[in-house]
Amino acid sequence: MLSRLLVMLVAVISLAVLLMLAVFALSSRQSQIENRVNALKVQAYDIAYLASESTPKGLESIFNFGGNAIRQMMERKLRSVYEDYSAYCLVVDRTGRVTSYFSQVLGQHQELASSLDAQDITRTLTRVLQGEEVILQSNGALGPMFTVAVPWVQNGAVIGAVYIQTAAQNITASYEEIWRQAVIAALFTFLVAAAVAVIYTRRLVTPLKNMAASAGMMARGLPAPQVEDTGFLEIEELALSFNHMSSQIQSTEETRKAFIANLSHELRSPMTSIQGFVQGLLDETVKPENQKQTLQIVLDETKRLNHLVSGLLTLSRAEAPENELKKEVFNVCELVRLVLITRINQLEEKNIQVETRFEPEEAYALAAKHQIEQVLINLLDNAIRFTPQDGKITVAVETLDKKTVAVTVSDNGIGITPEDATRIFDRFYKTDQAHTKGEGVGLGLAICKAILEQHGQTIQLLPTQNGASFQFTLEKVTEKHAKPHPPEGPRKD
Repeated sequence: MLSRLLVMLVAVISLAVLLMLAVFALSSRQSQIENRVNALKVQAYDIAYLASESTPKGLESIFNFGGNAIRQMMERKLRSVYEDYSAYCLVVDRTGRVTSYFSQVLGQHQELASSLDAQDITRTLTRVLQGEEVILQSNGALGPMFTVAVPWVQNGAVIGAVYIQTAAQNITASYEEIWRQAVIAALFTFLVAAAVAVIYTRRLVTPLKNMAASAGMMARGLPAPQVEDTGFLEIEELALSFNHMSSQIQSTEETRKAFIANLSHELRSPMTSIQGFVQGLLDETVKPENQKQTLQIVLDETKRLNHLVSGLLTLSRAEAPENELKKEVFNVCELVRLVLITRINQLEEKNIQVETRFEPEEAYALAAKHQIEQVLINLLDNAIRFTPQDGKITVAVETLDKKTVAVTVSDNGIGITPEDATRIFDRFYKTDQAHTKGEGVGLGLAICKAILEQHGQTIQLLPTQNGASFQFTLEKVTEKHAKPHPPEGPRKD
């Protein structure tokens, strides 16, 4: 992945550098041509100005190279144009006479004479003598040529022309040095960009490779190490999310293993007991007078198994995301009274005093009534189990805010240690095993938590001086919206 990404970045950088060079070449070439042509035009006008300053006698001296100052200035100008621009200049009047300097240059450079097109020069000069400025590119015998021709004006009349011509390769040669510098700069830019790309791709790809390795380990069921959350901001956020996911998966896996281990233990104990007693009955090792007692034990263990399976089924349904809640509006206080009535025998057996505190007397909530009933039953059963003889249980209903009503179930029993408090809602977790031997399977509070989370509500263990106190919340509705009650959906448990 690193090599592919690096190749892609280098290819993009190379394309960008080539495009930059192409744009530079076109703009530089055009700019250089324009600058050189403009410079030649300035030279042509300077020469035309020198010619226009001549008197009739001075005009004669220009073409015959007499001894006046204008002639000397013209000679230096023509030589300067030839040496500085590699251009050949022709100064001609209406009679067709040209400077003797140009004639001398033609004699010294036979290749120039062979490249000149007399007809083309004549056509150009004809246009210039009519007062027109001519700038053109043509193809000569030795390649492309640039021509600049301007009129020579004296006293408002065109009396001659200045004709300058240079080869295109001379203009091209003038910016070859610029080209070399541009190529060097582009190469340096490419190397720097490539180095940055290497560093960038390593910082980008290395965390991703570590994540891929950790994901592979998780797929094989192995504990995956945490990914280092360094690098770019997006990679840091991804690494944090990945580490959180990894931790959740490992936690879920540990919970699953613990769940299977606890479930196996809870199933094995009653099944072993049933198997032993039934085997004793079949082998007739159980005395006839003890058979009824033995069958009662088998029945109790069967009920224990049934209670365990029912709890697992309830928990599974409560945690299933596809399980649709059949919500309805109901009176929470009335539901608490009904649940207390169902547990009146257990309360009387231990002579437990029950106190109810309803604030207000009528509190309405929107929830799946039969599931909230299950929550109340589980909390009340726990309270009864852990409350001593002649103890006390308190059930309170109160309004927390405009949208929330809370139900609290408290007892003055043996309480819950701080160590147990952190795991009290885990599946199969039972506090103080010595006091609960043979009672419960450790699913009651887990079922309560699953039901309330499905409702978007919470359940928590409140701090108390003695005993235990659990509080859960429900969505509150006003009495006005509570009537009439919508019909309850079909129960699935």
